Amino acid sequence: MSTDGRLLTLAVILVAAAAAAVSGQVAAPPPWAFGFTSVGTEPAAPPCAKESKPLDCARLGAPRPKDVVHKLPDTGRTFTEYDIHFDYGPADWYPDDHPAMPEIVAHGRERDKLRACSLCHYPNGQGKPENAPVAGLPADYILQQLQAFRDGRRRSADPRKANTNEMIQIARHLTDAEMKAAAEYFSSIKWRPWITVVETDTVPKSKPGMNGLFLPQPGNEMEPLGARILEVPENPDFTERARAPHSGMVAYVPVGSLARGEELVTKGGGRTVQCTACHGADLQGVGATPPIADRQASYLARQLYDFQAGTRESALMQPVVAKLTEDDIIAIAAYVASK
Repeated sequence: MSTDGRLLTLAVILVAAAAAAVSGQVAAPPPWAFGFTSVGTEPAAPPCAKESKPLDCARLGAPRPKDVVHKLPDTGRTFTEYDIHFDYGPADWYPDDHPAMPEIVAHGRERDKLRACSLCHYPNGQGKPENAPVAGLPADYILQQLQAFRDGRRRSADPRKANTNEMIQIARHLTDAEMKAAAEYFSSIKWRPWITVVETDTVPKSKPGMNGLFLPQPGNEMEPLGARILEVPENPDFTERARAPHSGMVAYVPVGSLARGEELVTKGGGRTVQCTACHGADLQGVGATPPIADRQASYLARQLYDFQAGTRESALMQPVVAKLTEDDIIAIAAYVASK
């Protein structure tokens, strides 16, 4: 499509979305999308000023053990749990999976308390539900988002989400050259299948960890899912203790979500503009518009709500999401994650 054609398409989308838009339909940040079990102000995020070092804005847990060694089934490498979670050079299980990491991705910058990008996003960029999937995104898009974090145009609608505050401070401390290196690195890595979506009424009883990763609890108890998405690691020990970048996620969604999501994503469902108009028929992105297929369902839902709340600023997306209810957001995230 020509540039003029793309601009005309975007103009039509904006006009259609604006005509349908009403004030936001979700009254408060859905806690499940932000890594919490209930609304409210607790647990409060650590104080985070504009001049704060990134790590000072983060929730910090107990040090990982140095005498516990982990091994994964598809590699001969072994690491201590401490090395796996080391802030300034976390273990890389599969160095042949990706190009050589830039210094900022592999080690961060300890003097500024700026942790390695690979710690949270993994060396292969797959990420987890509580942060962001960055592999295979257009480099220009990654740079745009880093700049938005830096400028205060991308924040969390739930102020308790401390790792978003840390990401804002990381962007403020990165040099332009480091931003470019990280963006080009993650953009060069092909996305690997990551999310299994399951429609169900009941789910493993789970609770969120320090940064919002839900983990099933011992005892194999089940509980009603209700109107939410529960996203958990397919192998909790691999993900939580070993940071296994080949071990994906399971997203449990309400029954009927996929059919409703398909209607919204491909046709608009009378409430929005179809996602496929900008993200492509296969949801793999077009130009600088990012791919969204098979990304973490709770991350997708969180971004839709942030757009609606205005804490993630976007002249294009805000009218598109303005009319969505929480059920709509669940359905869209479920369907897109399933592709």
